[in-house]
Amino acid sequence: MNVLIVSATPQEISISNCPHLVTGVGMVATSILLSKELSKNKYDLVVNAGIAGSFNRTLEIGQVVEVVEDYLSEIGAQDGDHFLTPEEINLNAVNCIKNIGRTKLDKVRGITVNTIHGDDVAIQKVVHRLNPQIESMEGAASMLVCQSFQIPCIQIRAISNYVEKRNKSSWDIPLAIKNLNIELEKIIDSL
Repeated sequence: MNVLIVSATPQEISISNCPHLVTGVGMVATSILLSKELSKNKYDLVVNAGIAGSFNRTLEIGQVVEVVEDYLSEIGAQDGDHFLTPEEINLNAVNCIKNIGRTKLDKVRGITVNTIHGDDVAIQKVVHRLNPQIESMEGAASMLVCQSFQIPCIQIRAISNYVEKRNKSSWDIPLAIKNLNIELEKIIDSL
């Protein structure tokens, strides 16, 4: 099976038994580079792997999850303090990408954002509107590109921090990356 591992940064992935694409941080970079790669080479599966922040405190720092529903949470419009969805303003835009679960990891709903949340009011609003469990900056973009190329994909994320006012002292990126790579090895070995 020809598998492509996709991550935003080289630090997130340490396995070397599969092709690996480093896209850079964010939806735009991920969309462009992954689209270019899938246009040039054929893959049976894409695994988007990285770290994420968790809105859900029952998810532990270092835990690895599979994202099976991911929202491009910023597509829409603001009307004062009310957020209007694409459907509410008749905007023909994809803002939710769903995937079948392909691993034994806990399944979660994510949001993909340009700006990581760090304001209590903004966090409460997005939780009320979409009830996400995690947030990343690339996940939905990777899933959408794979769907457009009709290539199966898996998105796995390791929890490095909780979504709250920025508090780097409570983050554990090394643990998240270590656990991410352990689970990634298991997934690759099971194929």
